[in-house]
Amino acid sequence: MKKRILAAFGALIFACSLPLTEASAASSKQFSDVPASKYFAEAVYELAERNILGGYPDGTFKPGNSITRGQAAAIIAKMVKLDTANVKDPKFKDVSTANGYYKAIAALAEQGIINGYGDGRYGPNDPIKRGQMASILVKAFDLPRYDYNSNEIPFKDVNYTSHGLNIFIIYKLGITSGTTPDTFSPNAFITRGQAAKMLKATEEAKPKMVTLEASELVFDQISRIEADAIDSHFYEGLLVKGKNLPTSGDQIQLIPLKEGTSTLVISGVKDGSEVYKKYYVHMKKENGKLELALEQTEDSLPTVATLWFYENSMNEPLNDTVQNISLETMEGEKLSDNVAFEQCGTNGGCIVIDNSGQYIATVRFTGGKVVRYGIEAKPNKSSIYYDIRTLKEQRETVFKLKENFDIGKHIIQTKDADQIAIVTRDPGTNVFRAKATGENGYISVDFEKTVTERECFSENECVNNVWLGVTVNVGHIGSIVNVTINRNLMPNY
Repeated sequence: MKKRILAAFGALIFACSLPLTEASAASSKQFSDVPASKYFAEAVYELAERNILGGYPDGTFKPGNSITRGQAAAIIAKMVKLDTANVKDPKFKDVSTANGYYKAIAALAEQGIINGYGDGRYGPNDPIKRGQMASILVKAFDLPRYDYNSNEIPFKDVNYTSHGLNIFIIYKLGITSGTTPDTFSPNAFITRGQAAKMLKATEEAKPKMVTLEASELVFDQISRIEADAIDSHFYEGLLVKGKNLPTSGDQIQLIPLKEGTSTLVISGVKDGSEVYKKYYVHMKKENGKLELALEQTEDSLPTVATLWFYENSMNEPLNDTVQNISLETMEGEKLSDNVAFEQCGTNGGCIVIDNSGQYIATVRFTGGKVVRYGIEAKPNKSSIYYDIRTLKEQRETVFKLKENFDIGKHIIQTKDADQIAIVTRDPGTNVFRAKATGENGYISVDFEKTVTERECFSENECVNNVWLGVTVNVGHIGSIVNVTINRNLMPNY
């Protein structure tokens, strides 16, 4: 009986279930053991003033004492304003309805914020550990669920398992630091002073955030998001799967960073089918605060198309400089005699396509060579950008194997291959030629003898390629025809 009275008394003074007048009186004076010089002093006095926590009858706060899991539940339930009047029994073996923390524990358990031990206990009288506190704070205050990045956290005693992800989140938000520069001590007990500091810091550090639930989007689940695709850093988008949330459904967290407009594409599943939604995301300051609003759209943004400058199927670069690029529709309507372009990669030129459709880009080189490219832009449900395909006009091509390759005869395996391309081999050589004849398609050409070739990408990275033959591919974009010859290697050798 005495133990029960003491437990109830501890709940009373720490969770501030005291009558308002008494709690206010306690918070209006200084705690004798919390001088203003202490790093947690401001947090202690503010939370005491708000009746979130209180001191002891002797005028002390005892900042060095540990906090139990029951006390932590009571404090946090009060801070996040959970309904503790109507709760479901969490069925913890060691938390009866007579327990002073029962309602708070039940409320947090019902919201999925806390869990018990594997044996069915909650351990209300166990001191709470730093790692456990991190996980409760992330869930209770619904903090952004950043992806774990080991390069952004200095603690040697923290990894992705257990409470590691939540420790990373509160560290990234600046809520807490380690017990030393490179340790967090997740299994160390948290003190009353530390807890006060962490609670106040969590309130202050939580960024303004818009949360979209899968159910709000009329999705059964959210598969992926393409956030801020303009790469302008207007906002941050985080996909949080249900298993990492107090609730079972997936959600998206959107955190505005600065004024402007960006995009968001959401891919999900509804009734077993893939579904997509696209939005403009507008960030605007209203009354000094950054607000975020969504505008659903079916638009696609102007998209980069890359034209690769190679001579033939051997991927030999065109050693020439681009003079200019003109663009027209596939139907012959001239759009520009001099399209703006940029060098991309080692041997590519990038132009921007504004609208869906098929186009012909004509590239003129300073040496006099003229090459045409077919470009196809299609709306992409899963991206704010068009799905772009490009083909160099190349109706004939050549492919040269090494002369010392003993491949024997070649066998064309594809039926009616001539309807796709005419494939020949120069007599007595390993030189193959292909000429497109019409249809899109794929031709398989096997060698009588396989050949092994060692290929090295660096001093320590080499592979053995086993040549089975070559493949001939013919593709079309409108009137632009392309034929290529590629090697056919044994997979996973």
